[in-house]
Amino acid sequence: MRPDTQNGKQDGGADAATLALMALGWTLSDGDRADRLLALTGLDADALRAGIDNPAILAAVLAFLADHEPDLIACAEALDTTPDALNAAQEALSR
Repeated sequence: MRPDTQNGKQDGGADAATLALMALGWTLSDGDRADRLLALTGLDADALRAGIDNPAILAAVLAFLADHEPDLIACAEALDTTPDALNAAQEALSR
């Protein structure tokens, strides 16, 4: 799907912000999961929209996924990447 994949899984070379945006889209695709994201991160819909280009907001989305392994794994599978790539993106955005 992407040129930076090996054996169907992203090798972590993709832009961290792009990966985080894709993870955010996946997270928001489920109403219950989206509500949980907002409740646990303290963000509201306006803050999320305003911070879409803010690395700290994107890192918070990835941290939310990392804190619930079933979601992390499901998101990685849906995005054709690995949980490690999502965690690496979180680390990159947190710097």
